[in-house]
Amino acid sequence: MKTSYKRILIIAAILIALAAIWFFFIRKPEQPIVLQTEKPTYGYIAQSVTATGKIEPEDTVTVGTQVSGIIKYLYANFNSQVKKGQLLAELDKSLLQATVDQYNGQLQNAQSQLVFQKGNFDRQALLFKTDAISKADYDNALNTYTAAKASVNTAQAQVRSAQKNLSFADIYSPIDGVVLNRNINIGQTVAASFSTPTLFVIAKDITKMQVQANVDEADIGTVKAGNRVTFSVDAFITDQFKGRVTEIRLHPSVSANVVTYTTMINTPNDDMKLKPGMTANVIIYTKEVNNAMLIPARALAFIPDSALMEKYQIVGRIGRKTGRKPGGGGGAFGGGPPGGSTTGPKTHTLASRKDSSGIAKQTSFVWLLKGTKIVKTKITTGLNDDANVEVIAGLTPADVVITGATGGKLNATGSTSVGGSPFMPARRGGGGGGGGGAAAGGGRAR
Repeated sequence: MKTSYKRILIIAAILIALAAIWFFFIRKPEQPIVLQTEKPTYGYIAQSVTATGKIEPEDTVTVGTQVSGIIKYLYANFNSQVKKGQLLAELDKSLLQATVDQYNGQLQNAQSQLVFQKGNFDRQALLFKTDAISKADYDNALNTYTAAKASVNTAQAQVRSAQKNLSFADIYSPIDGVVLNRNINIGQTVAASFSTPTLFVIAKDITKMQVQANVDEADIGTVKAGNRVTFSVDAFITDQFKGRVTEIRLHPSVSANVVTYTTMINTPNDDMKLKPGMTANVIIYTKEVNNAMLIPARALAFIPDSALMEKYQIVGRIGRKTGRKPGGGGGAFGGGPPGGSTTGPKTHTLASRKDSSGIAKQTSFVWLLKGTKIVKTKITTGLNDDANVEVIAGLTPADVVITGATGGKLNATGSTSVGGSPFMPARRGGGGGGGGGAAAGGGRAR
């Protein structure tokens, strides 16, 4: 009996010791609930569209030949600076010159015949006036003389044509520029029977370049002529180049069932870093606002948890998200419609949603910290770049906006996030400009 009693006491002592060790050394004390807050700030925010494109000169000219022949001389090479009217190449002129000589001989023969027929016609006209010959003989002499004049005109036209073809053997530059490509070599035969062969490609001015960007059909609706553009190239990865949208071409390009539209962007190239054919990673700023009131985008997704009621007074209706149990496991945190709406975002006509600058207005809800009160507040928002949100109305710089909460029973879910499920596809055409005045994370703790 005594042995069993002692055994029970030993086991109880061991359990008490283990519990004490766990309580004082292993157990982590529950952290107090801490609200993450930020005040509205003023800064820059933008929405943008990303695309890739190809850099080309603004104006290029293809130089060809109108006659066939063998290249005899070349006077320009790749990257040569050329002037308008400068001789670039020369074809072999022997056959063309022979043609000119042949037609000159025919012209001289026709002119000789004209002189003979004119003298004969003058004699026949004199005899006809004295009734020495018949009217038929006179008409025959007149016809022969007229045909001789026509033969001279034909021979002269053939000579001019042959001389013009001979002049085409000299290839001149039509503009001032730089030779981008040369497709011929000395001794090469070029044939211009059915189509004009390309001899040179000349860029008019490579200090002014353009980017031919392929913009996705989902994003093209927001792109307009005059939009500001920044882009980078792989050769100068740390440099940012600037430009402006000048044209959106209506003809679509379809590749693997993806529809894109060619958007022309002009950019200066005074430092000559940009070269034709480079690939550009383009950001087109479709909407921009300077000195906008900004709050973190996380604030739109925050909804108070019931655990906060132990320390704070919640003023305003707390909406529940579909599929969440009331008060269960921090279910009031995470992505979802602002203000806890279970019906999803409302749709409006474009006229009712856009201001004079074309920026869409939305109605959202945020929660403000006022002492020990958490107050639901309705605001009007504008641009949203997924990091910051523009506030058009509803807040003042002195307001304290709640962006998330940590500690207590909320540790199971952590702080509020805007991203939603990491397995969902990212929003296309996401904001490329950040909110310049608001911090993207953290914030003050209360």
